[in-house]
Amino acid sequence: MRAIIIEKPGGPEVLLPAEIERPVRVNAEFLVQIVAAGVNPIDAKTRAGRGVATAIDDWPAVLGADFSGIVVESPYESHPLQPGDEVYGMIMNPRFTGSYAEYAAVPSISLARKPKALSHVEAAGVPLAALTAWGMVVEVARAHEGQRILIHAGAGGVGHFAVQFAAYFGAHVIATGSQRNVAWLRELGASQVIDHGASRFEEEVSDVDVVIDLIGNASDDTGTRSLGVLRPGGLLVNAPTGSWPTMQAECAAAGIRSTGYKTAPDGSTLAVISRLLESGDVRVFVDQVFDLDHVADAHRALETGHTRGKIVLTVRDR
Repeated sequence: MRAIIIEKPGGPEVLLPAEIERPVRVNAEFLVQIVAAGVNPIDAKTRAGRGVATAIDDWPAVLGADFSGIVVESPYESHPLQPGDEVYGMIMNPRFTGSYAEYAAVPSISLARKPKALSHVEAAGVPLAALTAWGMVVEVARAHEGQRILIHAGAGGVGHFAVQFAAYFGAHVIATGSQRNVAWLRELGASQVIDHGASRFEEEVSDVDVVIDLIGNASDDTGTRSLGVLRPGGLLVNAPTGSWPTMQAECAAAGIRSTGYKTAPDGSTLAVISRLLESGDVRVFVDQVFDLDHVADAHRALETGHTRGKIVLTVRDR
């Protein structure tokens, strides 16, 4: 099958097209023909030797978590999903060969039926980002009416879902973003948007219940600065791996509860999110689409840090 491999860590130029063996489905796994694949920050970090690169046992490796595609082989004859059905989900890469390829073997618990309202390109932009946002906002922060939630990087892949989920469950949403995204973030449900290029968020907001931190201290000490806007006993939920090594100690010293968050490829939760996508209560925004062979350009675009929503690769026509 056609795939994009990396033979060693490095810049985007190490992403190389290749022909490799198609994965073999075993036990309760599906074989899925991939139509489109999402591109996520963890992909770029792993490619560069960070992220989950230490878990890569066999080189060359195929990156990619998000996918949307078509069932080729089902685990058993009476399974609700059968060959020809359209599915989407998240691969636990690098434990499994990633989605930058024409086929993937996917555990049955890691996928769901693709929402009919979405194209494959749109669906491929959903799983990892939406599951991360759901976990942080709904499962950990327990978003509810009257709650004040500050979401950093609200226009990004995870952020634009986090804003929508928090608003859907009734929270008062405050989002940070660039000037070009202010109006768009309000459309997604943010009650207040802070242009980080025009003002410091700690000068504009205070006494929030929860901070959904998608930046950490990787840029302008955003994580540390967030402590001052939380109410005593408030909660900070951080996602970017390695973005704030001293988070727990700093939060404890400030009297703030804190936790990191790691995404699980949970198909049952994705099925719940699917219903919100079908109803139109939540939507995915795909900023740029690249052909699989141009994945290096997709990584370069991602690493500018200016993506609105998601970047997606087309693997085959559908």
